[in-house]
Amino acid sequence: MEIVLIVLGMLVAAGIVLAFGVYTIGPTQRGVLASFGRAQRVGNQRIGDDPELGALLSDEEKARYDYPVIRVIKPGGPYFKWPWQKLTKVDMTIKTTDITWDPDIVQGSIESVTKDNLTVQISGQIRWRPCERNLYAYVYGVKNPPAHIMGYFVSVLRDRIATFSNSDAELPNGEVVEGISINDLRKNLSTINQYMEESCVKTAARYGIELDAALITTIDPPSEVDEALASINTTSNNVAAEISQAKAEADQTLKMAEQAVQIAENRANAEAAPLLELSETLTQMYQNGGRPALDSYLRNAAVPLREKASQTLISTNPNNA
Repeated sequence: MEIVLIVLGMLVAAGIVLAFGVYTIGPTQRGVLASFGRAQRVGNQRIGDDPELGALLSDEEKARYDYPVIRVIKPGGPYFKWPWQKLTKVDMTIKTTDITWDPDIVQGSIESVTKDNLTVQISGQIRWRPCERNLYAYVYGVKNPPAHIMGYFVSVLRDRIATFSNSDAELPNGEVVEGISINDLRKNLSTINQYMEESCVKTAARYGIELDAALITTIDPPSEVDEALASINTTSNNVAAEISQAKAEADQTLKMAEQAVQIAENRANAEAAPLLELSETLTQMYQNGGRPALDSYLRNAAVPLREKASQTLISTNPNNA
């Protein structure tokens, strides 16, 4: 009887283990399994040695963020885990977070100081997702990943706003954007977004979070200086319009001058063409028939002229015949 109870107890325990130990991973998820609180490693591999992520870190950063590479469970299943193992499922979908989001305070925008000491209000969003190659940092290294990546992003953004000037906004055609800093910032939102994406690419190695895109949409000055800036912008736009119109008129005048030169050149060529043809004909005639042939041609050519002339002068000097 005791043996039967022991066997029955073992079967019940096995059933419970199977019931709670079988799991699956969804198509947008990745799994991380830890045994007695220790995540399963992939040998002795470290993030600092990763050819993609390790290259993003400096030597000082490698000493701080050299996380181990852990085994990542791919979508599918069913899988099995023991009772002493803890499964963590990570949602790998891209998430959009407003840059004003803060877990501790409620705010409509974030403030930043420009290079000319103007406080501006910034709003926008960022898109991010966990880095599959560095899930140890995302699961174990960062306590609150959204808050962490947001704090890092805002810090880099404020540094960029504080150091941004028109000399940083060189356009592809070599021109340089002119104006005060707030206008430069507004005109170069795409450049700032690109800078933020490039500057935050190392968050994948540091925090296990990939920044998919930075979408800063508005940079507004304080209300008390907004009217003054609008006046400055209007004046600048009028000056730019006048310059553009003057340049267009100058280009049109230059084009007309070029066409006039071309017409005169064509007319001169047309007038010179018969003379050149006659010269070529006389040269060939002299080469083929000599002086007599040339004299005969000149006499025949002079007949129509003599018919039109009122009188004819004949020289008695044979050298002038």
